[in-house]
Amino acid sequence: QVQLVESGGGLVQAGGTLKLSCAASRSTLSFNFMAWYRQPTGKDRELVATLTNGGMLTYADSVKGRFTISKSNAKNTLYLQMNNLKPEDTAVYYCAADLFSARYWGRGTQVTVSS
Repeated sequence: QVQLVESGGGLVQAGGTLKLSCAASRSTLSFNFMAWYRQPTGKDRELVATLTNGGMLTYADSVKGRFTISKSNAKNTLYLQMNNLKPEDTAVYYCAADLFSARYWGRGTQVTVSS
């Protein structure tokens, strides 16, 4: 069983920064894929950024140049550095990880950006 626990969310003004963390219960080297998703209230969950074990990164167009996904294998933690935050970034942010054919999710952390 894999557990993912997000932290680092909160309330920030537009233009501000936050860094989200996702602590995994096993080595992040074991996951072939890790990602951040977000779900604004009343909307569908959307992909924000991905990181493969091979080091390939992808970002949603809406966050390119502002968000950076990274991980620390030593700390078994996935990160999302969010700069120049906008009100439309307000959402619950979820961490996801693929292990073999299973996808695991965290419970999410709320990010609220005020204008």
